[in-house]
Amino acid sequence: MATNRHSRAHLLAACILLSAGTLKAQDILWEKSYGGKHSDYLFDAQPTPDYGFILAGSSLSKNTGNKTDDNNGNLDYFIWKMDEKGELDWQKGFGGTGADLLQSIKLTPDGGFILAGTSNSPKGLHKKDDCKGLEDFWIIKLNAKGTEQWQRTIGGTGQELLQSIASTSDGGYIIGGTSGSSRSEKEKNGKEDMFEKKEDSRGGLDYWIVKLDNEGQIEWQKTIGGQYSDELRSIIQTADGGFMLAGSSNSTVSGDKTEKRYGESDYWVVKTDKFGTIEWQKVYGGEGDEQLKTMLHTSDGNYILAGNSASESSGNKNTSNTNGIDFWLLKIDPSGEILWQETYDVGKTDLLASLVENEDGSFLIGGHAMSETSSEKKKDKEDINDYVAIKINEKGEEQWRKTVGSNGQDILRKAVRVRDGGYLLAGTSKGSNSRDRHSSQGRNDFWVVKLKNEKKKKEEKSPIEAFPNPTAQFTNVIVGYEFEKGTATVFDLSGRQLQHFDIQDRTVPVDLGGLPIGIYLVQIRTNVQEDTVKIVKAINKK
Repeated sequence: MATNRHSRAHLLAACILLSAGTLKAQDILWEKSYGGKHSDYLFDAQPTPDYGFILAGSSLSKNTGNKTDDNNGNLDYFIWKMDEKGELDWQKGFGGTGADLLQSIKLTPDGGFILAGTSNSPKGLHKKDDCKGLEDFWIIKLNAKGTEQWQRTIGGTGQELLQSIASTSDGGYIIGGTSGSSRSEKEKNGKEDMFEKKEDSRGGLDYWIVKLDNEGQIEWQKTIGGQYSDELRSIIQTADGGFMLAGSSNSTVSGDKTEKRYGESDYWVVKTDKFGTIEWQKVYGGEGDEQLKTMLHTSDGNYILAGNSASESSGNKNTSNTNGIDFWLLKIDPSGEILWQETYDVGKTDLLASLVENEDGSFLIGGHAMSETSSEKKKDKEDINDYVAIKINEKGEEQWRKTVGSNGQDILRKAVRVRDGGYLLAGTSKGSNSRDRHSSQGRNDFWVVKLKNEKKKKEEKSPIEAFPNPTAQFTNVIVGYEFEKGTATVFDLSGRQLQHFDIQDRTVPVDLGGLPIGIYLVQIRTNVQEDTVKIVKAINKK
């Protein structure tokens, strides 16, 4: 008996230590709000190599709050580049006279950024081309300095809704979205416009994918759909050069869809070759409504489909919901076979938005739990209308969860893991200062919460590094320490000085575009110390 009591005491102590470590890993390090006095809506966020991050969304605000630029018309694209402490490096806005909704931002291999969203603005202000229909894809390429290199307006006669853009292995881009358009009359009459839709609609809404080269020229496009509504939410390039498309569909077997429908709406995954030709497709769902929100290519070569489910165990869904709408994750192999699936319940209506993989093969789910009432007078309970983060292991088993919120509506859009091992929870908040939020700017703000990760060993920062390296033109030289003032100097290997300029920020864009292929040295001299990094100028492989 004494031995059993001794063992139980050790077990209890271990559990207490484990719980303490778990709670410590979820502590809030800081929270920040960004925006003007009106409304600013965040849709995407990405970590940057300098330990900071970039936020993307749309703004209605003038230069009020901590926003320094006026908007141009209705909603404008707006991006905020932040350092690791959530302080501003720079911000930029792009817009026409209509509504411009920035849905996705990605870092590009040349150190710049690609912005992708939907616009109904006519030509004028920052918009260089007229709309093709009601709403079009609007793509803007920025270099490492945040300067526009090119932009494209792409669409059909009706409505296009962009959800995802990704770099491809050939240096170009793949756009994934939803289209309700048919071919324009110009296309039907043989008057070709490269940036208009080439195929007729299959039904109500279709998957629409567009392949661009590195200059934004269209190489090919494909329409894929059934007779009803098919909404593409995520696209990933596969190891064979093809693409995995994932979204939601309520179409029956019709058009391009060959798989039966299980319920009101299902997850629909389509695998294509490198030219967008269908190789196989799969449907996943129960008798209710399933809405896929994101897809992740995992480090073991498989895929996770993540979204929301309102179904009990039925169809090929073998995990039942607990309460209303729950998060639903499936892990599939490269041929679409289910490896495991799991549901996660927070409140009555749980809406998943984001999924990130950790270095150890575990995952962080990001989303929000909606209130059971639409009354704005009712005071929010904790965990309702809040950001929700759930950590799961590689088998889908929950390890911990964290809710973060104000007294209003907090809609999480993106969870990201930054270089120090912590997490950013980024979205839009309508709440005033209360509970976890103490930084509101206006009616609706970008709201970012940093969770620290005490379990990860602190990474030793290099005093100087460069990304990308090799590069065809731009690279970002990243200074790994704080300084007040400094200079950057570019030398060739013979020691000849080619460029010299003052610096104030820890991310230093360097343009090698006018120099021949070879090796260059960038010297950073600050009031703290002096360091040099070697940069390889290589051929741009299209």
